Parts: sequence; C-alpha cells; structure tokens
Amino acid sequence: MQPLRIALAQLAPRLGVLEENLARHRELLAQARAAGAGLVVFPELGLTGYQLQDLAAEVAMRKDDPRLLGLASDTKGLSAVVSFVEEADDHRLFIAAALLEDGDVRFVHRKLFLPTYGLFDERRFFAAGDRLRTVDSRLGVKLGIAICEDFWHLGVPETLALDGAQLLINVSSSPGRDLAAIHEVGLGTAASWRTLMRTYAQLTTSFVIFCNRVGMDETISFWGGSEVIAPSGDAVFTAPLFDEGLYTVDIELGDVRRERIGLPLLRDERPELHLRELRRILAHRTGLEIDEASEPDEGGGTPPPAKRATGGREKRP
Repeated sequence: MQPLRIALAQLAPRLGVLEENLARHRELLAQARAAGAGLVVFPELGLTGYQLQDLAAEVAMRKDDPRLLGLASDTKGLSAVVSFVEEADDHRLFIAAALLEDGDVRFVHRKLFLPTYGLFDERRFFAAGDRLRTVDSRLGVKLGIAICEDFWHLGVPETLALDGAQLLINVSSSPGRDLAAIHEVGLGTAASWRTLMRTYAQLTTSFVIFCNRVGMDETISFWGGSEVIAPSGDAVFTAPLFDEGLYTVDIELGDVRRERIGLPLLRDERPELHLRELRRILAHRTGLEIDEASEPDEGGGTPPPAKRATGGREKRP
C-alpha cells in the first residue's frame, strides 16, 4: 500500500469574509495537489472564522450551495475536509465539517457538543448535531470526522473507531490560554490536546489527525500546533505553534492493521456491556424503571423472562 500524504492547512481565516476564505481554500488545495497530497484537512470554521456570533446566519451555506459545490469541484483526485456554518432546511445553523471528494460533497458532520462556558458561547447561535457516522473515502479507508469539543467526550472517538474508522480527523478552532506563561510552562491548551490525541490514537489503534487554526478573531488568539498521531500513540508530525502554513506528512495506512493485530483493543471492546450499563445509568438518572429481564443474574448469566418492575405491585391483565 502506497503511503498517504496528508496536508494540514493551518490557516488564519478572515472573520465573516466568506469569499476571501473560499479563495484561500482553493489556493491551498492547489498547493496540496502540487505537493502530492491525497487528503487535505482544514480547521474548524476555516471558511468563516470562529467568533461569528450574529454573523453566523450571514455566512451560512446549505449543502447544495453553489459556493460549496464550487469548492468541491476543486477536489478532483483529492479528499478534503472543510468546515463551515451549515443551514438546515428548517433554518437551524450548525457548525459543520464536510468531506469533499472528486468534485462532490460526500458527507457532512454536524458538531455534537457545543461548549457554552468560559469564553465559549456556541449554544446561543448554533444547534447541536445528533448523528455520529463514519464515511467510506476514496482513500480506501473509513474516516471518522469530529469537530473540536466533540473530542472532549470519550464516546466520540470510541464510537467512530468501533464503526470502522481508521483515520480519526478532528478539525478545531482551539483558543490559547495562559499565553503569558508560554515560555515558562508551555501552552496549557496544547498540552491537553496532545494528551488527548495520543490517548485516543493508542486506545482506538487509529491514526488521529488534528488540524487547528491560527491567527486572531477580535481578541481571541488561536495556537495551531496541528498534529498527526500514529496508531501506536506516537507523534508522526507536529506543526509549529501560531505559524500559518500548509504542512505535509506521509503516513503508512498499513500501520493500522499491524497495530490492531498486535494490540487487539477494539476487538476486545464490549459495546453490548456499555449499552446495557448506559441504559441502567440513564434509567436511574431519569427515574425510569429498569427492565430486570435484561439484567444479568449474580452468576453472570441472563435470568429467565420477567415482568417489568411496576413500583412493587404485580401488574395484572
């Protein structure tokens, strides 16, 4: 299997200037193609800028928007992940990431988890996605696409890997914190993300591709530091902090097979156990009754069919 060359477009989009950002994406796609890349990854809201607030509706596009389709037309022979504000048929707005391949919009992921704490205020302006799926790509592997905060929730990378993803792609607009202390103790946000990426790569035995933006939106600074992590958890490539650029790195997709055979963590996962225990936890949280017939007995087996609990009274016909 030939190595896959990935291009990380660690750019600084102009806030709310959609046409200019589209043109910049086209330039970088052409550069990535000339560099022999097969996959190009852009950061979260790379087509619009992050701190949109009331500008979100003005730059929103539907999946069939001619501007998005025009960008897709520049992906002949390429796969690209781009991020934008998607407007649904019912006019809800989503932070979205699209897989563009061979001139088409192949797949769109809507951000599942919207941070609304600290300097984040996404829930005021966006709706949350409610589907998590992998997608078959022209690269010969399944991709799992997530957006920034999605990866701060354990179930997202695990679900994508269990659904067959071999490349986990996270597009991000992660703002910097503790900037005054960067030369003394490092950038705290970058350290946290790097821990997450290495952990997820190793536990899911997948490649993890992280593309973070740089530049400023009003008073918010974004730190870059995009990475590619191997299924072993080792960093294949780390981009500089704060520097805009198109960075290419080659990976061997066969590393996924080798790692999963040698360390069969996904094979040994117990999704049926997770599902059963999550149902139990959800029942307790919401005050619902538990179907005791689906609970294992103390010896580890499943008990014979039983009636659903009815608050201590026998249910009669």
